[in-house]
Amino acid sequence: MNAAPEPPPIRVLLIEDHAFTRDGLRVAINFEHDLLVVGEARSGEEGLELLTQMRVDVVVLDIGLPGIDGIETAARIKALPGSPLSHAPPRIVMLTAHNLQAEVLAAMSSGANAYCLKSADPELLLAAIRAAAVGSAYLDPQIAHHVLGVIRTPEAASSPLTPRELEVLRLIADGQGNKEIARTLTISVSTVKFHVQDILEKLSASDRTQAAVKALRQGLL
Repeated sequence: MNAAPEPPPIRVLLIEDHAFTRDGLRVAINFEHDLLVVGEARSGEEGLELLTQMRVDVVVLDIGLPGIDGIETAARIKALPGSPLSHAPPRIVMLTAHNLQAEVLAAMSSGANAYCLKSADPELLLAAIRAAAVGSAYLDPQIAHHVLGVIRTPEAASSPLTPRELEVLRLIADGQGNKEIARTLTISVSTVKFHVQDILEKLSASDRTQAAVKALRQGLL
């Protein structure tokens, strides 16, 4: 019996203006058998142009770019229409040297699926790319600790979510997909999907990442 073929690698575009950092990212990503850097850009404008020429699954994007910054670039990437090369805009992993609360929330609200410090262990960046590729939210643990410490207050509004929905939302914020959440909570995948849909409706969120960001802002997690 023939073994099932391995899935194609996750196709990654790097948008980073510092050549040294870009080289390090390429080496770390291409070392992994399931990841592949297919393009590199030094600015947001250059990266947006490359996205019209190739299929990309995940963009690793520096927040402090010359010209249009990473936050504006992320917003423009998310506004890209589907094309023969890609049926949907790529997911985004935002890179920064800072963990400022306002910067994190602006980046996540702009459409970034994941947010990592440049000083983080490479394994965290690789985990962020893999999580973003399947549509999960991912927040570097150092950033999550900082942001939660600022946002959570005793005056936080009561949650519109049920205890089970809060459990699901916490796991979404941890980067888990539906199957992982189902295993963790010992429930069916269809039940997870039902809870996720209710969470999106109650938080008026368009996707899982936006739901996680809104929950952080409201102190629900």
